[in-house]
Amino acid sequence: MNPRQREKVEQHCGYIAIVGRPNVGKSTLLNHLLRQKISITSRKPQTTRHRILGISSAANYQCIYVDTPGLHAKFTKALNRVMNETVFKVINDVDVILFLVERLTFNAEDKMVLDALAKTQVPVLLLINKVDQVKDKEDILPHIAKLSALGDFAEIVPVSALNDHNLENLEALVKRYLPVGVFLFPEDQITDRSSRFLAAELIREKVTRQLGDEIPYEVTVEIEQFKQEGATLHIHGLILVDKKGQKKILVGTGGERLKRIGSEAREEMERAFASKVMLNLWVKVKSGWADDERALQSLGYIEPS
Repeated sequence: MNPRQREKVEQHCGYIAIVGRPNVGKSTLLNHLLRQKISITSRKPQTTRHRILGISSAANYQCIYVDTPGLHAKFTKALNRVMNETVFKVINDVDVILFLVERLTFNAEDKMVLDALAKTQVPVLLLINKVDQVKDKEDILPHIAKLSALGDFAEIVPVSALNDHNLENLEALVKRYLPVGVFLFPEDQITDRSSRFLAAELIREKVTRQLGDEIPYEVTVEIEQFKQEGATLHIHGLILVDKKGQKKILVGTGGERLKRIGSEAREEMERAFASKVMLNLWVKVKSGWADDERALQSLGYIEPS
């Protein structure tokens, strides 16, 4: 075997699912593992709605992380059902699973995730996130012992995704479980998602952060134009809401709230795309979009089989 063949055989590549109930820090973990933001975050549950790949290539290892929506028990809309189905599909088609829980909590929704993982044949690493927020560190070891009795976990790893605590150790552990195989993506590729998709997500992130609890999660964003002209990237974003009253809240008095959303999104886009951005936003009422299978497909929530 010549050196080139040996190097090819020694490559390791695999898919790693990041799963957990809503708002345990899955997207924050992905962004910090990649050292680059590709998945939007907020303090609100169900911020992540899509399956997003984050690709980390180093030496002979390519880790393909799959950020997933939070698995939740209570839902009434087709959108929520689609998000849950996305999680079930992912966990049955990966090489390693990172199951996130939060601090010293293990509730009914965590149990729902655990039950979903019960039939998987791949290694499950249980991550206890936000351990930096545990006041009495002596409480962590008994909690680990309690969790270890709940399932057959390959590893139990305390981490703080936000503060990068123990992430280097986590990355090393993940690599141990990757199968031998050639890289599936170019070494400089970070995600499978387009810049157009990222633009829509950044707008939705700012909407979610600005509005807090004022508007339900029946808000989505569609990019109608994404065009580079000279040194300027021209982006037209359409924000869809479910009701007329939501449009009024989102726009704000004299359009001030929408301007603030646009300004914050534009600044982050300029950093992400390394270009001057001209961003124009509109708000449109599209009643029932979150419970309309055809609308969900056109908006990219339902992926082709």
